[in-house]
Amino acid sequence: MEITEKKIEELELSRVRMTLTVPARDVRAEYDAMMNEYAREARIDGFRRGHVPVSVLERKFGSSLKTEAMGRVIEKAVEAGLKDVARQPLSYEPPALDGEPTFELDSDFIFSVIYDAYPSFDLPSLDGIAIEVPSIVITDEDVARELEDIRQRNAIVVEKDGPAQTGDIVTVNFAEIAEDGSEVSGTARQDFSFDLGKNLNVYKFDDEIVGLKADDEKTFTKTFPTDFEYPEYASKTVTIKVKVTKVKRQDLPDLDDELAQDVSEKYKTLEDLKAAVRSQLTESFEAKLRRTKENAITDALLRRTKVSIPQSMLAAELAMRWDSLKRQMGVDNDERLDMLLSISGKTREQLLQEWKPLAEKALASRILLDKLIEAGTYTTTDEEVDAEIAKEAAHTTMSSAEIKAEYEKHGTIEYIKDDIRARKFFDALLSSVVIKEAAPVSFLDFMKEND
Repeated sequence: MEITEKKIEELELSRVRMTLTVPARDVRAEYDAMMNEYAREARIDGFRRGHVPVSVLERKFGSSLKTEAMGRVIEKAVEAGLKDVARQPLSYEPPALDGEPTFELDSDFIFSVIYDAYPSFDLPSLDGIAIEVPSIVITDEDVARELEDIRQRNAIVVEKDGPAQTGDIVTVNFAEIAEDGSEVSGTARQDFSFDLGKNLNVYKFDDEIVGLKADDEKTFTKTFPTDFEYPEYASKTVTIKVKVTKVKRQDLPDLDDELAQDVSEKYKTLEDLKAAVRSQLTESFEAKLRRTKENAITDALLRRTKVSIPQSMLAAELAMRWDSLKRQMGVDNDERLDMLLSISGKTREQLLQEWKPLAEKALASRILLDKLIEAGTYTTTDEEVDAEIAKEAAHTTMSSAEIKAEYEKHGTIEYIKDDIRARKFFDALLSSVVIKEAAPVSFLDFMKEND
């Protein structure tokens, strides 16, 4: 199909309007071809198949034929119009007709479509970047806290005859009780286990369980504050009946050479374990510090340009995050996740709105870095890829060959190459970036911060 005139306009949010003019002869030709096709295939009483006059079809189906012809013209014209356009539509949604164009069979047809395109922007300067990173020191207390976690992970859980105490693991049956003494429908739970003292239950009734033994029952009333974590109970008073079915305690191992040997045959003494813990904390810290520097550099670069994120791209990113949350929560449908969100007083729309700025920034960061890395012509070698896989293998039970085979099987070797190129890009920048020391932060707080 011929296009006699084409106009491209840049709109906000990386949208593009393409206006096309299709000559009258092509409009008429497309309509006639469509009618001849229908005349050959139509089945109408009084006419043999393939012998239905076009005029009969036009009288019977009227304006709907023009509407269909317009759709065919638009589809072919858009395909032809896009062939030599630099700003191509994104795959998230097809070009949409802009307005209601006038379509006449013997007149030039002028129409516009609007579509989302990949963001176009000026690459920022890489000179004169200054960032701040906090001052952090790994202390003996940090090592001691990790050793205590190791003790907890190696604890033996045993049944306990005496009353439950903070730190014990209790299993209970419970339900809300109505004024007439009956159970409130939908509130009963059986065999609910939790660590006493951590308030890992909806009603936060840990204090009421302390002192109870297995088979003990207790009925109590709780009034929740106005700012309670679960809004459906805020300012509400409920009566709860609880039966303790099991009480267990943890037998923690001593912090000694024997524990070190139980953790791994690599360690002979407690000092070996302590040294390994400090080394692991240092490795985690350095990785987090590197990400912090990279994020600070990216933020500085984003401030130097404007990456306008298309709405269809943002919608796809939010949908991906929603699906990821479903997997994390162990649910397989939207309705179930909607219900779980409602318990915390949120809706899907509210959550997506909260995610929106973070998702938009994440997309802008990825797009900007991709363009900068591409402009820098950073390359990778097979040896570098193998070295990266070997690092990964060192932290798993799989061999380098097995891991590489998995990457090749799923066609994801390119992801490793992307990571290598990104690291080279930041290596180059970090050699010239001015790094200022910000206020000190504890190791624990620093590691808890989101990247």
